[in-house]
Amino acid sequence: MSFGGDLFLHESNFCKARLPRYSKSDNIKFTWKQWLRVALVGCLGYYISSLLDFLGLQYISAGIERLVLFIYPTLVLLMSALVFKEKVKRIQWIAVAITYLGLVIAFFGEVNLNETRDDKLYLGAALIFACAITYAMYIVGSGRLIPSIGAAKFNSYAMSFACAGVLLHFAVTSNDSLLDLQPSVYGYSIAMALFSTVVPSFLISEGIKRIGSDNAAIVSSVGPVSTIIQANIFLQEPILAAQIAGTVLILAGVLIIGRSKSKR
Repeated sequence: MSFGGDLFLHESNFCKARLPRYSKSDNIKFTWKQWLRVALVGCLGYYISSLLDFLGLQYISAGIERLVLFIYPTLVLLMSALVFKEKVKRIQWIAVAITYLGLVIAFFGEVNLNETRDDKLYLGAALIFACAITYAMYIVGSGRLIPSIGAAKFNSYAMSFACAGVLLHFAVTSNDSLLDLQPSVYGYSIAMALFSTVVPSFLISEGIKRIGSDNAAIVSSVGPVSTIIQANIFLQEPILAAQIAGTVLILAGVLIIGRSKSKR
């Protein structure tokens, strides 16, 4: 699942409500503190997290990348406990342990398969884990901002600030022109923007309206599995027994955390 798709799903989980309809009366003006927080959280979630994710994918397979990234709900749980003093139940600690056990099994299965480039695998895993941390920070921050400013406004402005951050990063770090690229680059970029971010966001928001956030969370758990299968089909990445075992444990841990939070 894309970052955009995850956004709407977890906004619903934190706000514990179905996505509302907005009118002009809901369009209140932001304070300067709210503008600053939306800009910071948006850049964390869409710009910095995406940058770390793409850097990590240079050294690690797409299947393992998705498994490492999918542990961010456990990081959200831990951050909420440390920063906002939310109580973590014993079943949630067990779920965290199960999740990280699955990650270790899946990761070292790939390390054993690629013994000649262990250093790059560790670097890639570290970058993706950093991506999971920044995205968890984004989820925690958005969960605090959305109740006061609304999910639709937050998502729109957060993505706009992140876009500005990406363009600024490109202007500072590159001397290339955005107007002289190959046509295929524009085609892939537009397709990724539409079908990996915008469309999933709207599809998940509509899905949440129809089946609820809890059921949507369960359905979204096919994300890592579908990534592993598609990476095998399109990128010829092998599917390892350790990867399958780790995937099962990670999904089990994440689903336990999701269900325990929804009950609370």
